[in-house]
Amino acid sequence: MNAREQAEACPTKTTLPPDSDHAVSAAPADRTALIALAHNAAAQDSLDPALVCAIVEQESAWDPHAIRYEPAFRTRYVAPLGLPPTDARSISWGLMQVMGQVAREHGFSAKSLAALCDPAAGLAIGCVVFAAKLRASADDVQHTLTLWNGGANASYAAQVLARLAKYR
Repeated sequence: MNAREQAEACPTKTTLPPDSDHAVSAAPADRTALIALAHNAAAQDSLDPALVCAIVEQESAWDPHAIRYEPAFRTRYVAPLGLPPTDARSISWGLMQVMGQVAREHGFSAKSLAALCDPAAGLAIGCVVFAAKLRASADDVQHTLTLWNGGANASYAAQVLARLAKYR
């Protein structure tokens, strides 16, 4: 499946809510179920569930079908690997907007990266990746959030941390 087919299998929203990096928010009933999934995924990797929820709200506004092509990521990280041409590894997928290449590097083995749009799968690998970045940052949450965002938004860590109280 090429990147276009994967994108069609996991359609993105184009309207951005205020203060979110990517997508349209989920309906309240859906959000309750998604928050429960986020709490479970966070617990599996000993992460603060409120922090995971704040990241999800910032990244996708709870839209499990959010996707975004990241050309700068492709240029900086994917192209130098010399992998067969595919843009799927340069797309951020699902609730936590996990980059396809990063998901693969952390053991995501589904045939299609579009499977990251499944809330349970996307949250599970997103928490694995975030936990690894947190350990590599000596548990410095602000630095980890900067790494998570790739430095594209200087206010990213503050925006995520401002959302924490909502999920405590």
